[in-house]
Amino acid sequence: MSTAPAPRHPIFARVWTQLSQRIEAEVGRFREELLAGLSGRVVEIGAGNGLNFAHYPNTVTEVIAVEPEPFLRERALEAAASAPVPVRVLDGVAEALPLQDASVDAAVCCLVLCSVADPRRAIAEIERVLVPGGVLRLLEHVRSDGGHARMQRSLDLSRIWPTLAGGCRCSRETLATVESAGFSVTQRREQIFPPRLSPINPVIIATAQRL
Repeated sequence: MSTAPAPRHPIFARVWTQLSQRIEAEVGRFREELLAGLSGRVVEIGAGNGLNFAHYPNTVTEVIAVEPEPFLRERALEAAASAPVPVRVLDGVAEALPLQDASVDAAVCCLVLCSVADPRRAIAEIERVLVPGGVLRLLEHVRSDGGHARMQRSLDLSRIWPTLAGGCRCSRETLATVESAGFSVTQRREQIFPPRLSPINPVIIATAQRL
């Protein structure tokens, strides 16, 4: 396992904690869909303040939640205490997961690959820690097309959006990155969250399998 610098976004972490609670009525049902059917040992990349924890099915034996931002990690530890499945919260980054090779049955990325420093390296780390045939579940916003894609790209290049949104890049082609790393995408659907013209639309909910 290699090392990588941990991000620090203290202001955004506090804003996100408040905002995420307010939008949970809209987003919670998609968390259920994202995690449905998982079993065994799961790593959640960038677990944030732990809002996914309540939605894991009881077929999951352990969640290893990796979160580099100190404020969010503390909130995740609080959420883990009341989770319906065992949750272990660790300090770490997506590009250098603190796990052994082939040690988890599934990986979960929920609104996080937009903000990792090196998405290709992060996906390679996920492939490393998954068992052969293990699954990767994704709920991520991705690059759109046409004029909306140009707007997303402009926001990223200007640094306006990444600065305001904790390092988020709204024009990443995340699913293509996953497929180029050797995963097979077995399920995929697209969702638009209001407002429709938000830079973080569309959102994909997908399952990919390590070959």
